[in-house]
Amino acid sequence: MSDAGANPDGPPWDEDEPSDAAPERDPNTEDMFGAPEPEGMRVAEALATPDETPELVPADAPALPKAKPPLPASEPAEAASEYTVLARKYRPRTFEDLIGQEAMVRTLTNAFATGRIAHAFMLTGVRGVGKTTTARLLARALNNETETIDRPSLELSPTGRHDAAIMAGQHIDVMEMDAASHTGVGDIREILDSVRYAPVEARYKVYVLDEVHMLSTQAFNALLKTLEEPPPHAKFIFATTEIRKVPVTILSRCQRFDLRRVEPEVLVGHLNKVAEKEGMAIEADALALIARAAEGSVRDGLSLLDQALVQGERGAVVEAETVRDMLGLADRTRTIALFEQVMGGRTPEALETFRTLYGYGADPVQVMGDLLEHCHAASVSKMLGPQATRLPNDQAQALAALGAAISAGALSRVWQMLLKGLDEVRRAPNPADAVEMVIVRLAYAADLPGPEEALKALRDGDVTGGAGPSRGGGGGGGGASAALAPRAQPAPALPDPQTFEQVVGLIGAKRDVALQMDVQRYVRPVSFQPGRITYEPVQGAPANLATRLAGRLKEWTGKVWLIAANGQGGGETLIEIEKKARAAERAAVEADPFVASVLATFPGAKLGEIRVPPPAPDLPVIPDEVEDEE
Repeated sequence: MSDAGANPDGPPWDEDEPSDAAPERDPNTEDMFGAPEPEGMRVAEALATPDETPELVPADAPALPKAKPPLPASEPAEAASEYTVLARKYRPRTFEDLIGQEAMVRTLTNAFATGRIAHAFMLTGVRGVGKTTTARLLARALNNETETIDRPSLELSPTGRHDAAIMAGQHIDVMEMDAASHTGVGDIREILDSVRYAPVEARYKVYVLDEVHMLSTQAFNALLKTLEEPPPHAKFIFATTEIRKVPVTILSRCQRFDLRRVEPEVLVGHLNKVAEKEGMAIEADALALIARAAEGSVRDGLSLLDQALVQGERGAVVEAETVRDMLGLADRTRTIALFEQVMGGRTPEALETFRTLYGYGADPVQVMGDLLEHCHAASVSKMLGPQATRLPNDQAQALAALGAAISAGALSRVWQMLLKGLDEVRRAPNPADAVEMVIVRLAYAADLPGPEEALKALRDGDVTGGAGPSRGGGGGGGGASAALAPRAQPAPALPDPQTFEQVVGLIGAKRDVALQMDVQRYVRPVSFQPGRITYEPVQGAPANLATRLAGRLKEWTGKVWLIAANGQGGGETLIEIEKKARAAERAAVEADPFVASVLATFPGAKLGEIRVPPPAPDLPVIPDEVEDEE
């Protein structure tokens, strides 16, 4: 402001009025951003204003480049917006969207409905099951405010007053802190200083601490008093993957919720819905592979699905083989076949199967992990049934049949050997060679008797095999002992049925009437191979039928039988075949002209039991008496 010509009676802003002769802007001076006026700027402004006259544009002005034509209506959103990964795009927006956490949702629903809301929540679970998402949903529920709701409620809607800001992490009354990067007591002191002030906009001030187990001991101690008696307007929500690292003094002040791993079948359904929303098609087996690799984590499953969907062209179906190659997994059916060959002692076949898997790119460590899973599944199905394995039906039945044929002690020994072999494979310079040595060791051990069988053989004196060299000093004792030792008698030939009918005949020959009746009544054969029977059980079949049949056949034939009840496409039971044969025989007899005439002659007569007379015995031919020659 200048002092010349000042008017003391007028307002201050009238003291320095711009002169008409003063230029609007000096083109040689820098503008407010520190740069001189760009060349051609005024020409561009004149062209951008359609109402101005063309005289404002100098004749010698440089030609401006033509503007690019606008994008078609279908392209701007796709071209301008950045891609959002599926794990973020399909993050749950309401509690109904949470999958696999029904117990927690039910507890929170009842607590909010009755007004028994805790002041601190502890959310724990493995990665990707929804801890952070649940914390944000809880913050929304605590501050739920719509036109019809004015109280804490789990009935969330996208039109809530605070919902958008809370989900974006930008609400002034909802503070999110990463405890992994704010571990000190100074960070907690900031919370303690602000917790005593009332919320600005929302109903509650909510403090969300993720990875809370990373806080230092001093930070936990500083939080104790406030966490025990917080102000009525403050709520705390903690999330952690390492619940054991959280002090018990903190846990005792919180309401704890353990978020469970999502079951594979639930995760497969969720991934299928996401793929349909994305307009992509993927095989059910491929989704099962992704769910298995995710290990119950929804975020991992969505990330793998995001990667799998780009493996195929738009509109094409993503196949399971493509996903298997993407994950670097071995085919589970082939590893189950490998496990059967190992447990059967078929070493050459097992080695060839592994080399085929290795040639396809299977990781040796992953193959060992699959063998461990198969051993566990066979053991669990032996005790709880095939449904306890949580595998596809055909795989569960195959492993259940294998578990029924092998003793629990043998499976336990195989588990220990596989665990030791897994450690060897991880430390070996060539993991593939280590896997082959483990296979050889397992196949050799499969033929060895267990400790209980060896003790029984020693007790009964049934010791086979050659004796090792004598450690004593005498030279003739060994020969005398060998001469006095009883010679082993050749074992009788064991039956080896080659058809299903021969198996049933063997059961009858061994006089196991109950097993024979169950097999004839409830077994619909699907396929038969010597040593392996697949059948469809009839409704009402005993649950232990496969186990009983496998055990008896092993006892009678001396070899392992795999009995699988897969429930798919079986034929007729033996009783059904017999009934059909009897019905055909009765129809043929009733169609006989003589029988038909008899029934017509005697009205009301019925055909009773049909008996086939036994064949006449072959009597010896008695020669005629020959007269004595005189």
